[in-house]
Amino acid sequence: MFALVYNKALEERTRAYTLEGRRVSYVESSAALTAWKRSGDYDFLSQVSSVPLQQALRHLQAAFAHFFAKRAKYPTFKSKKKSRLSAEYTRSAFRWRDGTLTLAKMNAPLNIVWSRPLPGGADPSTVTVSKDAAGRWFVSILVEEKIRPLPPVEASVGVDAGVHALATLSTGEKIVNPRHERRDRRKLAKAQRALARKEKGSNNRAKARLRVAKVYARIADRRHDHLHKVTTRLVRENQVIAVEDLTVRNMVKNHSLARAVFDASWRELRGMLEYKAAWYGRELVAVDRWFPSSKLCSACGALHDKMPLNIREWTCACGAVHDRDVNAAKNVLAAGLAES
Repeated sequence: MFALVYNKALEERTRAYTLEGRRVSYVESSAALTAWKRSGDYDFLSQVSSVPLQQALRHLQAAFAHFFAKRAKYPTFKSKKKSRLSAEYTRSAFRWRDGTLTLAKMNAPLNIVWSRPLPGGADPSTVTVSKDAAGRWFVSILVEEKIRPLPPVEASVGVDAGVHALATLSTGEKIVNPRHERRDRRKLAKAQRALARKEKGSNNRAKARLRVAKVYARIADRRHDHLHKVTTRLVRENQVIAVEDLTVRNMVKNHSLARAVFDASWRELRGMLEYKAAWYGRELVAVDRWFPSSKLCSACGALHDKMPLNIREWTCACGAVHDRDVNAAKNVLAAGLAES
């Protein structure tokens, strides 16, 4: 329903801009929404709170503002199948009382299974209700919370991201890569084959599509859980965390590595480290992507001309024996501390 309002308003604004060369304002779109509710074709829009519908128009207004400022492309229509369906409720459209949440035009509170409790004395300002491709409903509650920085520690760590090991630390530890996508690849392939056999537009195809989405959701949930545990631990134990500034977009162009790189989710690992370090008073240092961390001896500093990927262990002229990934992590840490 909210995607419908967004798409219809986008259609009207596109028509006005294309045929008349006129920009439609948010106020005009809001007035049009009122007219749609009174028409016979869209009177069902009155059955839900007006706040999420207005929020859809505000999101569209922001999308056009970014487009005219040349910060983004022209807004596109939202797909019910591909887009995550969501509705945003501001403070006037919900009631928060004694740990229960009641949305506008609802007679009873939502039956919520909490993933974690809200901070004590929290005063929600925005509630977003969404439904993912696997048919699961979520409620996201926005509150203002002051996160206390962690006590300073002396330890620092360099992190070398990899495929065989998710991350190799300068301490010599290798954090295992669970390879969640590989573990569920057979189940995923079976669900996708069943989907391909179903007739388009049929109920059986919709059910098969849901089964595929549930397998993907299982993979993503387990991956996120593992990444959260790893990044939280790294942030808690270290004051400075040095990582390589990898260009994942270019790396996935190598088709032999793309699937493994996506499964490792290096970009997501980096993103989690960034915001958690900012929360808890830690420092995240990104070392230049061209820094030769694998070719450099962490013991004597000698730089080797070549270091093919198939070489996992090597001996320097100074006599130091190196594990390729541990040596790279040590060099990343040294470069990160120099920048820090």
